[in-house]
Amino acid sequence: MTSPTREQFPPAAQPFNTIHANPSLTTQLATQLHAPPSPQTHRALRKLQSAHNLGAAARNPTQSSIMPPQVFRADIQDRVASPAPNNRPANRSPQRNRANSDAATPPPATFPNNILISLNSKRTALSRTSRAADNMSLDRLIREGPPDGDIDAALESARLKVLDQGIRSDSDGMSRTRIYVWLIFLDAPVLDTNEYLGLIHRGASPAYSKIRNDTFRTLTTDPLFRRRVSEASLIRLLNAIAWKLHDAKEERRPTSSRLSIAPTDSASSSRSDLSQTDISPFSRNRNRALTLTTEDSDATTSEPGTYVQGMNVLAAPFLYAARSEVEAFASFHTLLTKECPGYIRGAMDGVHRGLALVDKVLGIVDPKLSSHLKSKALSAEIYAFPSVLTLCACTPPLPEVLKHWDFLFAYGPHLNILCIVAQLIMMRNELLTTANPNKLLRSFPALRAEMVKRTTLAIIKMIPEDVYAEIVKHAL
Repeated sequence: MTSPTREQFPPAAQPFNTIHANPSLTTQLATQLHAPPSPQTHRALRKLQSAHNLGAAARNPTQSSIMPPQVFRADIQDRVASPAPNNRPANRSPQRNRANSDAATPPPATFPNNILISLNSKRTALSRTSRAADNMSLDRLIREGPPDGDIDAALESARLKVLDQGIRSDSDGMSRTRIYVWLIFLDAPVLDTNEYLGLIHRGASPAYSKIRNDTFRTLTTDPLFRRRVSEASLIRLLNAIAWKLHDAKEERRPTSSRLSIAPTDSASSSRSDLSQTDISPFSRNRNRALTLTTEDSDATTSEPGTYVQGMNVLAAPFLYAARSEVEAFASFHTLLTKECPGYIRGAMDGVHRGLALVDKVLGIVDPKLSSHLKSKALSAEIYAFPSVLTLCACTPPLPEVLKHWDFLFAYGPHLNILCIVAQLIMMRNELLTTANPNKLLRSFPALRAEMVKRTTLAIIKMIPEDVYAEIVKHAL
């Protein structure tokens, strides 16, 4: 999996260390990062293909760009930078729609439009969009498929539509299109319903007791989730996932060792009985710590496991957004096995790599805040573990989590590391002024997906190429 290099991203407006030395510039940066997108921004996004077709040569050949020389990056930035009056008439093009036409105009570095098509780490060349797909709504594009048979170009058009316009949903986050967009972005295979039913009919998996210990407390404070998703549905999904991962794990083992290593039902029952009868404080703490590792796997091995504590929260948005458990199963299983297998391997080494990267990235983009948190003995291991493991699904409200996942699945779940840093920057003033930042970090503020996305795009250029490569690979 390749990732855009540092030179492919546009230069940031000013380095963070320079900005932090000047309080007035800090206020200016906060205004820039949190400014809403403008109609010029959206227009520039939709004109990327036109710029590619019409451009003849770059105006400034000394500047690096993700685009080939024939694309006018300066033209795009000029269009974004030009102010739009508040009373701009709502003239609509016959070929495209406009969103947020009354929003204020941000500076060019607030929403670096010419990096948007480079965020997908799986593509190395300039992404092509389909003109016919650009003129279709996302719902119609998903329903009818690529209009000209060009799957790659239509896929890129869908990504830009998600980034620019979002996925249409109601106030509860419900959408008839979202789960299919996720399945496409995750490249999930078609799953026969009978295969899922077969996993259900096998009964309790080796991880069943751990699943039951977690499901009843999944998003208990979220009335939307509790109203739509039953605990029984969550148990079935996680138990089916555990069986699927268990089978894959068994297939990788030598035939001679399967019988001696695979746990028997009686052994599983004995462990379950022991966990119920041994209730000393030491044993309770030990049993809770063991649930942080995978079922029947050594914490020091690199062998994928079958269940880790936190998978219940990670599965919750899939069940909420999906129209069937089979759809939720297919998308969730693909995420675990293709995008972040390191999160369920051994002692979740992928999660711990992600936590180390949160500290590293924060030290790069905001040294002052990083030093302040270190002086309070606050590392990402202490406050960011749930956010890394669950892709921020642990931070309410749930409709905002769904929008956040739209962005992550479109351009790579690895960007969640940068999104966590973006949330820290958004609460920077509170963290620097409070005497006890741990109290604030114990529970992150309500998730604001659009602001997190814009802040992430504003800081992404500041990440060195080697660090960005680590971010792309940390969960694999």
